[in-house]
Amino acid sequence: MAAVGEWVLLAYRLPREPSGPRTTLWRRLRRLGVAQLGDGVVALPADARTRESLEWLADDVLAAGGTAGIWTARPGTAAQERELAAGMAAARAEEYRALTGECAAARTAPAAERARALRRLRAEWRAVGRRDFFPPPEREAAAAALRALAEAAGDPVAAGRGSRS
Repeated sequence: MAAVGEWVLLAYRLPREPSGPRTTLWRRLRRLGVAQLGDGVVALPADARTRESLEWLADDVLAAGGTAGIWTARPGTAAQERELAAGMAAARAEEYRALTGECAAARTAPAAERARALRRLRAEWRAVGRRDFFPPPEREAAAAALRALAEAAGDPVAAGRGSRS
């Protein structure tokens, strides 16, 4: 990554009580796969989808009585951007490793459980993929594990294609 790219930031503060909005926001930020820059400051690579997602969250923060602002920024150096990307890739790698392990465990389950596990793990694959901005090598291992599980579950269409996107 030679050139430094643009990032969209959400800077926010929420009241401590009630805690429900804080928990909801934390879950939504996790689902988006944000990079945590500091207390109340998160970042995503800038594009229309990520900006819109953070704008929706900013609206939710304001509705809960907090403060929020959306910013676009560029890291000061390419090294800072590589560090952000590496942190995000490491988080996704951990998720893909867990998915690979679950696929391996499901392959030995009874047939009905394999089919249920395959549906659940495909959904998880798609969810991780939506927040995977810097795909790590573990992504391919998880795809192979899903293909193997699809074959074991007798799902020849998906087994030939890998994972459904």
